[in-house]
Formats: sequence, C-alpha cells, structure tokens
Amino acid sequence: MRKKIICMLLLVFSLGATSVHAAGAEKARIIMETSMGKMVLALFDDKAPVTCNNFRTYVRDGYFNGLIFHRVIPGFMIQGGGFEPGLKKRAPRAPIMNEAHNGLKNKRGTLSMARTQDINSANGKFFFNVNDNRSLDHRSMRMNEYGYAVFAEVVEGMDVADAIVAVPRGQRGMFGDVPHEDVLILKMYEEKKLKK
Repeated sequence: MRKKIICMLLLVFSLGATSVHAAGAEKARIIMETSMGKMVLALFDDKAPVTCNNFRTYVRDGYFNGLIFHRVIPGFMIQGGGFEPGLKKRAPRAPIMNEAHNGLKNKRGTLSMARTQDINSANGKFFFNVNDNRSLDHRSMRMNEYGYAVFAEVVEGMDVADAIVAVPRGQRGMFGDVPHEDVLILKMYEEKKLKK
C-alpha cells in the first residue's frame, strides 16, 4: 500500500513538473488584424531569436500598420511588410542575420523573412507559406541553397490567409501578382497575457 502511495505521489509530481515546463515553453503571440480578418501568430523565439526580436520591434513600432500584402501567389505564398497603398515603399530598419539554418521548414502556415539574393538582407518584409515550400528551406551554406528563415506560424486564422491568396491579382507597374484591391494589415500587436 505504501509503495502504491509513493508511486502515485511521484506520478502527480512528475505531471505537475511537466505542466509547469509546458507553460514556460509557451510561444509569444502576435495578433494581426487585416482587412480580410484576424490571424494569430506564434513566434519561434527559441529557434529564431534575432528574427523574432526584429519582427517584434517592427510590431511595437507600429511599422506594419497600414501596409498592404503586395505579392500574392496561389499555391505558394503571401508577402507583406514593405509597401503602403499605391505601392509606396515604407523605409525599413537595417537588415538582419539570416537564421534559415535553424532547422525549421517552410511548411504551410509558417512565416518566413523575405530577402534579396544577399543572404543577410531581410528587414521588414515577410511572407506566409500557403503550401509546403521545400525549395525555400535551408539546404547548405552555399548562397543559392541557404534558404529563407522561418520564424513564426499561424495558430489561428489560416482561413484568412487562404482567402487572401484567392483574391484577384495582376500586374501593377513593375510589380506582378498584386491584388487588384488592397488587402491591408490594419494593425499588429502583441497578445497580452492574463495575470493569474
């Protein structure tokens, strides 16, 4: 009987420790309100600390508020974070280090940083993967295989991303795959945690 009680106590203690660990491992969340609905994003701070800190700084500064999704490609991705309506460029912060080597994959529902051919050129532009885009994953340290840094995932509202990627789009000036009607990021902000 005493042995059973000790086993039960050990089990209860281990379950309690597990739940505390799980609570401590909760991801920080960002709310993105768009003209087509709301999405909730969970940041991978443990895997992409530089990228998450950069994104969070843009969110806190209100940089993303009022920007459009300027590139929408069905079966591929939705890009935003750089242009106001009328494709007026908004000045970004300095570029950051590419963390594509963090082991995260460009799977459907993840967010990654956009960049130029320069591996370490990402600043404020980001994209949602609406498909599993293996071609964007890190494969080696070579420039053409370095990949795009995954830093977050959609935990609520992927239906909004699917609605955005379905909007009519076309050429606008030198830009291709631009929605005919602006799809706006109304505001982005950090989710406040309730005090216990």
